[in-house]
Amino acid sequence: MNWEMIAAVGQLAAVCVGIPSLIYLAVQIREQTKERRQAAVNALTVQWGDLTKSLHDNAEFSSIYLRGLQSFEKFDPLEKLRFSAFFNRFFQNYQAMYFAHQDRILTDALWGEIERTMTDLLGYPGLQQWWKTRRHWHTEEFAGVVDAIIARGAKPTAYSTYDLSKVMSDL
Repeated sequence: MNWEMIAAVGQLAAVCVGIPSLIYLAVQIREQTKERRQAAVNALTVQWGDLTKSLHDNAEFSSIYLRGLQSFEKFDPLEKLRFSAFFNRFFQNYQAMYFAHQDRILTDALWGEIERTMTDLLGYPGLQQWWKTRRHWHTEEFAGVVDAIIARGAKPTAYSTYDLSKVMSDL
């Protein structure tokens, strides 16, 4: 056996060992990516749940929330502050979800669910009034997404089946 033959056998052995190692590495990276995506989705879900908790834990704030969707401008300063603080957090979460979608962490199906929720809420005049006062607190890219949703002119449907007349009489 000459040196060229030994070198060829060595190279063949390296390929036979190397290919399975590369396949294993690719599988591990793919699994880590799935786990990372799921952890990000779980974190966003927890943040969302913590935020919406204030709606079912506090009747007074729930009233402010529903009235604010109709008219942000008619609020007194304290109501504006509470409504604004809630939606600042809400839209920061939306923005984080948008960028998670852009980074392919959130799937198209999950982003579609979020976008439909945004569309339902952004149809309300009070939320549009609020957005005009806080648009500049968000990235231009995300603000463009919100502006495009508003420009579609969707009807406010999030609470269209609720009888809001009692809550609205407080305005």
